[in-house]
Amino acid sequence: MFVLAAGCTEQVDTSARYVFQHDIALTYLQKHEQYSQYVELLKQTPISRYSESRVGQLLGARGHYTVFAPTNEAIDSYLEELFLKDAELMSAPRWDAFCSDAKRDSVRRVLVMNSIIDSGDMDDCFMTWDFPITDRAEIPLSNMNNRKLSVHYEGTDTILLNGLYPIDVKQRDILVTNGVIHQVNRVVAPDDITAAGYLQDIIDHSRTGYLLMAKAIQACGLMDTLSKIRDEVYEDRYLRGEIPEYVSLYIDWHNTSERNATPKHRLYGFTIFAETDDFWLSQGIDPQEPSSVLLPKLVRWIQDNHQYSDDDRFTLDTNYESEENLLYQWVTYHILPFRASADRLVFHVNESGFSYKNPGVLGIPMYEIYTTMGKPRLLKLYESKASEGVYLNRFPNLDDGRRGSYQEISCDPDKVGCRVNRESEQAVLNDIVNCCIYPIDKPLSYNDHVRDNLARQRLRFDGMTLFPEAMNNEIRLKQSSDFANQDVYIPNTSIYNYFENMQMNDQTIFIYLNAYAYDWPNLHSDEMKAKGRFELTFKLPPVPRRTTYELRYNVLPNGDRGIQQFYFGSDLNRLPVAGIPVNLTRAIDSMKAGYEPDTDDDEYNAEVDKRLRNNNVMKGVLSVTGTGAPTNNERIATTNLRYIIVRQPMDPDKTYYLRIKSVLDSEQKEFYMDYMEFCPKEVYDNPEKPEDIW
Repeated sequence: MFVLAAGCTEQVDTSARYVFQHDIALTYLQKHEQYSQYVELLKQTPISRYSESRVGQLLGARGHYTVFAPTNEAIDSYLEELFLKDAELMSAPRWDAFCSDAKRDSVRRVLVMNSIIDSGDMDDCFMTWDFPITDRAEIPLSNMNNRKLSVHYEGTDTILLNGLYPIDVKQRDILVTNGVIHQVNRVVAPDDITAAGYLQDIIDHSRTGYLLMAKAIQACGLMDTLSKIRDEVYEDRYLRGEIPEYVSLYIDWHNTSERNATPKHRLYGFTIFAETDDFWLSQGIDPQEPSSVLLPKLVRWIQDNHQYSDDDRFTLDTNYESEENLLYQWVTYHILPFRASADRLVFHVNESGFSYKNPGVLGIPMYEIYTTMGKPRLLKLYESKASEGVYLNRFPNLDDGRRGSYQEISCDPDKVGCRVNRESEQAVLNDIVNCCIYPIDKPLSYNDHVRDNLARQRLRFDGMTLFPEAMNNEIRLKQSSDFANQDVYIPNTSIYNYFENMQMNDQTIFIYLNAYAYDWPNLHSDEMKAKGRFELTFKLPPVPRRTTYELRYNVLPNGDRGIQQFYFGSDLNRLPVAGIPVNLTRAIDSMKAGYEPDTDDDEYNAEVDKRLRNNNVMKGVLSVTGTGAPTNNERIATTNLRYIIVRQPMDPDKTYYLRIKSVLDSEQKEFYMDYMEFCPKEVYDNPEKPEDIW
């Protein structure tokens, strides 16, 4: 039924080359003497460790390549830098003077793979006018070394990649038939330093900035975790062909090629939000002190300033590596288990008032809900027009009436939250291969104030926030129209457990539909689908307080969907049934649940909403649109609704799971998921202020 393609040949087809007036990239480089060393390196560097093809063959074939070509002088300077930095690497700054072939090949590979962005079959290469307009933002696609390159502007003409590598003012935007060439006057070679290596270097040299946080992270035993770059087992199995490169599966009308690509890598990543050393000095704590003196002072500060919840249970000894230790709990709340670049902290795609075609103009406020490292706890990342930046745990007052604008109208001083200073020179964006570090302007903790405020709001979370791997591997909302990035096949659990927080039975074919450039009326325009006799189990985020919640499930029904049974609970091996099976083909007006479209009478509209809730369904939301236009929202569409799966007490110290199982014999009917909501009783059953429709 479903065709799995095995093997990963990576052989370049050089028989079908362009024959146009412009040169192929490789031909252009060969014609110009200043690139002669670079050309030789291209011819010598294999595409992968299991490939016989060379990168030079890629640049001589069809494609859309952005090439940051170093001059001979740039390469000579690079070798000189390496020689001065590490005399054991080579006996002289020449390619024939390396101490071993392996070291030479490694350096050669770093130079070549960092210099090229392969845009695939459908995406264009990047001319300089296609670069992000926001300073220090990243080019949407990674280079062949899986590194994102940021763009820094100085004056009107100077463009620096990662703030270090200048693109030549004259020799840029050189159009070739299979891409574009930009001459760089310094080799693009970001250090492959990990978060652990970066923090250790801070400690070793007592560098100010994040010295206290570095020492605290080290004391908590997190350095091994922060040293991870990639899952080498997955990498090896993929390259050996043990994990299929793609499945052939038709999903609606979206992917007419029926080719759903598998992620090539399984990378690790982290995001650290940190108080700076200047803050600690203002608190009378000197980060330069030895850890044996510094850390007890820090723990005392955490206690004295009540940077924890009264419901927390913790120890106060010096076994900081224990998950029960107060310092460990405080530190891990500062870390997310994925790398989030400056432009991906909060997503803006299709919320009311926003258009991806005009990204400089924000619509209504948006937030993301994530689970931090360590003990599972919630961290809210928020951005609005009024906030003028991204904040952690901000709880503003919104104009959220039925006829309101849903804009932020004020924010109480004690609910402002921590500003993420992504514009600061202290923000570490591209220096670390697996991490970003952001300074924050106020101390961050999961204290009672934060937990209480989270427990007083509806928590809407996109399904893809459950999977850190989706961010680390550029799966979620990748700015690409290539089918390899739009329709992503996640290997079945029986093949490899790619998403740690999801389990599938062996009959499930799971696809993520990115839909970045599409006007779909889903949250962020993306969605998850599966076919086969599917059964999927998701590990859900924690709730902030013990109280009664509704767990809701958003549906965009159509005839391609199936009928699925929900199971919900905290015992993964014995999840109880949650309600009756849900028919995902039925629009809300066909359910005999009391649906009526909204009228000019808001009191009557509220009565209709109550009638629907009595049947465990709700209309879609006002905030999510198909195009950003306020009149094209989920609420007015009968093919957008929310099912109330369960309504029951939930405990923040328990882990909850949602299982979704097909009740049909057909392998052609779809599983579907977009977003879910945890809504506390204080919101959905509040007699003074009814839940908003946004």
